[in-house]
Amino acid sequence: MQTRVQHALEHLKMSGVRITPQRHAILEYLMDSMTHPTADEIYRALEPKFPSMSVATVYNNLKTFIEAGLVHELTYGDSSSRFDANVSDHYHAICEKCGKIADFSMPALEAVEQTAAERTGFLIRGHRMEVYGVCQTCAENNCVSS
Repeated sequence: MQTRVQHALEHLKMSGVRITPQRHAILEYLMDSMTHPTADEIYRALEPKFPSMSVATVYNNLKTFIEAGLVHELTYGDSSSRFDANVSDHYHAICEKCGKIADFSMPALEAVEQTAAERTGFLIRGHRMEVYGVCQTCAENNCVSS
């Protein structure tokens, strides 16, 4: 059985993208990570194994993955984009204290795009939703009231 990483690598190869050790490591890190890392976090995690790799290499590879449809870039108005290898339809809950991002699904929202198209006449290509609050860890550590 093929893993998600192997499937993604095959997809890249079929698109004519050469698979370098750095590219493989970045993709594997992203797919194994549930933390929605920034490019800098990916770089810092992989730098010991790839000391000659630059932050620019990470950004260039992330751009390649986005163009191939393997990764989504999450921008929330803060200083750094975060990257998500879960490209299925899902939403994000974001901690206002530590910045943790948790995935969740909401089947009741599946009709949003269809309704938007019908009511506006737009050709809808997608949507995103995020909710903000305080994660359980921050609530417990900081005694934040709900």
